[in-house]
Order: sequence, then structure tokens, then C-alpha cells
Amino acid sequence: MKKYIIFTFILFFFFSESVLAKELKGLQPLDPYGVFSTFSTESLKKGKSAVSLGVEASIEPDLYRMIFKGAYGLSDIIELDLSLPYVFGSDIVDGFEDFSIGIKHRFFEENKYGPSLAYMLNFSLPSGSDQLTTSGRFGVGLIISKRVGPVNGHMNFIYENTGTKKLDYEWSFLTGFDFAAAHNFKILSELLVRKSHDSEKVDLVEARIGYRVKTSESIYTSFGAGFDIKNRTPEALLMFNMTFILPPEKKKIKKIYEEE
Repeated sequence: MKKYIIFTFILFFFFSESVLAKELKGLQPLDPYGVFSTFSTESLKKGKSAVSLGVEASIEPDLYRMIFKGAYGLSDIIELDLSLPYVFGSDIVDGFEDFSIGIKHRFFEENKYGPSLAYMLNFSLPSGSDQLTTSGRFGVGLIISKRVGPVNGHMNFIYENTGTKKLDYEWSFLTGFDFAAAHNFKILSELLVRKSHDSEKVDLVEARIGYRVKTSESIYTSFGAGFDIKNRTPEALLMFNMTFILPPEKKKIKKIYEEE
């Protein structure tokens, strides 16, 4: 498994170049409770927490970005989420993007015919360069999830308003799927459609594909690639992420006693 992780890092940095981003990330989900940027209605159990480190690199335009994420289960159906991206390696600007905080609440459980439903409230605090901020923002989102056999499907509808009149509102539609190809291996796919804060129409349509490996009882590793199918900007996006669930789950050992 160590060889696999080292190989993934080498592959990631080999295809990456130094950069600057146009898209600001905002609040992001943690594995395994989402697909890349698409949230699922699932959440951490009460008292559980998670920390995550992600790395992204886009090509044409070029960009390095690290994303620090955290989450805490306030209850079995309410989760607190945090995200703080950092742009680096650019000749134009380095620094933190806005610090995002959100609450996700699952208010309807999945049944035989219907999906589970959750809403999300989020806001961002200015914490970075003037070129990496929207002067804060606040938003609301609807999350829909449904399992059909080995496939989990999720849809997100998110609206966000920026903290300055100089920038327009944002909206995003995301749909993500994870397919259980093996006990500890899932294939991931996602479609992201977004109208950003500096446009009056849809300016990003990106398809993403990748995989997630459960490397231990409490560690998840994912790798993916994204492609802008509208403007080819960026031409490609590479993503690597590791998530740690705390405290680690202990394996239950079943003891079998034989009668003599």
C-alpha cells in the first residue's frame, strides 16, 4: 500500500505545473461522504471527526492548490464542515483562499422508493489575497442521495451570494456517482455545472472520473482527473486526497469456542 501511495504522488506531480487559479473552491466534502466536490447526505456519526488533505493541479491554466478540510459529527444527522484552500507555486499570487464553514443536516431518510434529503448552510470568511477572495460569501444547498444496488448517486443544488456588490451571485449543479467495484474500492464519476461570481452565464462544465480506496478502517485515499468540456479551461485537472476518520474504528474480533 505504501508503494501505491508513493506512486500516486509521483504520478500527480509529474503531470502538474506551477500555477494560478480562476475558480475558488469554497466548501468541499470529505471522503467517503461525497464524490470529489459533490456532497452526499451521509455524515459522520455523533462525536466522530475527520481531517483531510487534498492536492490539485490544473493544466492550461496551470495551478497548484492544497485543500485542508475537517468535519465533526454534531449528531448522527448533523455535520459541521470546514475547508481552507491554499494556492502555491504561482508567479502571480500565492496564499490562502477564503475559509469556508458549513452545516449539513439530513432531514429525510432514504426508503425503498425515495432518496434521502439534506440541506446545507455555508459561509466564507475572507482570509487570503485580494485575488483569491470573494470578500466572503454565504449560501444554501439541497442534497439528494439514493442507493441502487452497488451504485450511490448524489445531486447538489447550491446557491451562493458574494460579500461584495462588485461580484455576481453563484450557483452550482453537481451530480456524482460511486460504484462499489470491490469491498474496499469504488469508482467515482462527477459532473459539475457552475455559473461563477464573475459571469452572467454558465462558465464551467467539468466531467471528473477517478477512484477511492479504503486503505484501512479509518483512512480513505482517492485520485481523480477532471476535464472542462465547455471551454477546455483548464484542459485537465488532477486530484489527490487522503482522509483520516478519528478516532480510528476498532475491528471487532469474533471468538469461536469449541466444546470438548
